[in-house]
Amino acid sequence: MNIQIFGKAKCFDTKKAERYFKERKIKFQFVDILKYGISKGEYQSVKNAVGGMDQLIDVKSKEYENQHIKYLADKSDIEERLLDNPALFVTPIVRNGKKATVGYQPEVWSTWD
Repeated sequence: MNIQIFGKAKCFDTKKAERYFKERKIKFQFVDILKYGISKGEYQSVKNAVGGMDQLIDVKSKEYENQHIKYLADKSDIEERLLDNPALFVTPIVRNGKKATVGYQPEVWSTWD
């Protein structure tokens, strides 16, 4: 397994995801999404794995309100804002190759080999 956890340092679910993999002695790479963001390639891979961009946007975040995302009609504008403002992402985003999850989902991670 090649696990990557994209998360926020102060996110409770990100910390739970890290603990899940540590307890099972599964190595992972943590990427602070607020500090380093996510590349377009990684974003496309995650988006395809989770079923679309809508799964990745944290509609409860302050940044969602500040960026007026719900008023944008053009998907490419939304994607551009998402990549420019990593605070808009739901975290953790856990990636294992071409597989990915959004949020804390140990029931899915346990099926990964």
